Amino acid sequence: MIAYWVLVSLAILLAVLSLRGDRAKALHTMKWLEREPWTGALPAATVIVPIKGPDHNLSENLAALAALDYPDYELIVVAKSDDDVEAGVVPAAARLVIAGEGDARTGEKINNLLAAVAAARPESRVFAFADSDGKVGVEWLQSLVIALEEPNAGAATGYRWHLPQPPDFWSLVRCVWNSAIAGSLGPGDNAFAWGGAMAIRRETFEKARVTEYWKGAISDDFRLAEAVHAVGMQVVYTPGALVVSSDRTSAGEFFGWIKRQLIITRVYHPKLWRLGMFAHIVYCAAMAASIYMSWEGSTFTGEYMLVTQLGLGMLKGMNRSAIAKSALPPYKQWFDSYSWVLIWWVPFVTWIWLWAFLASATTRTVKWRGYRYEL
Repeated sequence: MIAYWVLVSLAILLAVLSLRGDRAKALHTMKWLEREPWTGALPAATVIVPIKGPDHNLSENLAALAALDYPDYELIVVAKSDDDVEAGVVPAAARLVIAGEGDARTGEKINNLLAAVAAARPESRVFAFADSDGKVGVEWLQSLVIALEEPNAGAATGYRWHLPQPPDFWSLVRCVWNSAIAGSLGPGDNAFAWGGAMAIRRETFEKARVTEYWKGAISDDFRLAEAVHAVGMQVVYTPGALVVSSDRTSAGEFFGWIKRQLIITRVYHPKLWRLGMFAHIVYCAAMAASIYMSWEGSTFTGEYMLVTQLGLGMLKGMNRSAIAKSALPPYKQWFDSYSWVLIWWVPFVTWIWLWAFLASATTRTVKWRGYRYEL
């Protein structure tokens, strides 16, 4: 019985601690929504988006990147070869760069990014990076660049929300799973950047030797964040750079994706991976113990503790949903229809998180875009 109370108390403590930062994250988003129009100068920028064959809504996503509300930027679409570029998808305003084979020890995406950075026009003072499978808003680039004005900002990041349209079961599960990562970003320094919405000043890129950090790696964002932190600067988050992916997924694709994400996290940010692994072992063990107590016990202790654990997790999901809904006004209808999923499915998806951690603990091999990498 003592072991049970220790386990459940630890699970509840971790859940309460995870809720503690939600108010600050909500205020961070509200501050961005209520900000005064930016009146300062905006430096010339280069936006880089790597592509590899077809993606859901690829033409629409690239068109959005070509129509940003920003006074002076160039858009570079980069691919390994001409075979990766569908006819008619590259906007007329964009410049296409063919990267070629690159370094065999380095991931294809990073080889493409290195080629695009080398091809960027000299007058660009900011590099911004996007992914081809998400749609950005018109203020996406402006939001990233303004965030770089924060004190000691080395890199700025947004994040992606999976809002499938039309939704199906596994696509909604992916949304709930991914929302836990999206909900971890907030004010101050952040542990990581996300490569689909990421910006860095050119001078910081060179000072932090990002090119050297990228060589021999497959994770562009973890390595860029590591380089920025190594020179004593911060990764700042801006709600204005959220990206929406409306595609759907299958069960096999989803489980392969989450396993790959956590393998990459384990290799490139082991401390973050260990903390997540520990927390989910505690959460799930406490849930299982409370279910057992409910089944075997003569009191309602198990039921009360289980309801408390589940309630705290669902409250976290409700907070994440509310913050994202306020930051993504064009998708209000989607959140009005499916926010309940982001709340009620949290306990179920917690067990999927545990599976992903356990699956990622025993291998360093990932399959990504047709390649097999040994990290």
